[in-house]
Amino acid sequence: MDVLLLPFKWIYRGLVWFANSPRTLIISYLLMIVVAGVIYGHVENRSAADAVWWAVVTASTVGYGDISPVSWQGRTLAALLISTMVLLVIPLITAHFASQLIVDDDAFEHEEQEQLKADVRRMRALLEEIAARQGIDLPDLPPERPVSGPGAPVSGPGSAAPPWARSGRSDRRRRPR
Repeated sequence: MDVLLLPFKWIYRGLVWFANSPRTLIISYLLMIVVAGVIYGHVENRSAADAVWWAVVTASTVGYGDISPVSWQGRTLAALLISTMVLLVIPLITAHFASQLIVDDDAFEHEEQEQLKADVRRMRALLEEIAARQGIDLPDLPPERPVSGPGAPVSGPGSAAPPWARSGRSDRRRRPR
């Protein structure tokens, strides 16, 4: 079953890499415009300037109508360009910029979480020591959940869960205060 999902995992990882790189998004957008313009100019016998103008207007889905394809090859190219831009490139650009705007400043980074856990362990040890001196019985701690293996929480980038089943982001950035 994992073998069948492997291509989808690769596609997912590629899209994540693609979406998290603004440089790659912008370069791919420009490359799509140029390539579509060159192909359109060749298929429809248009000048380079007209072909690139058509590609920009078509990719942005404005569609002024001043230049439009007449051949089936040009129309197929237009359909591919519009579909790719509307279904892939524009949503990825939007998602990238939205994710940069939505940053949880109150989220703890991994190092801070580990420090808090260590502090709680030290406080528990001190509390147990004080309770032993005073002759007080403390309630038992609940069993710790395993970090990995069956029954482990599914959350981080190191977990065995597929990326779509993970919650949270491991690359949160905090603004300096």
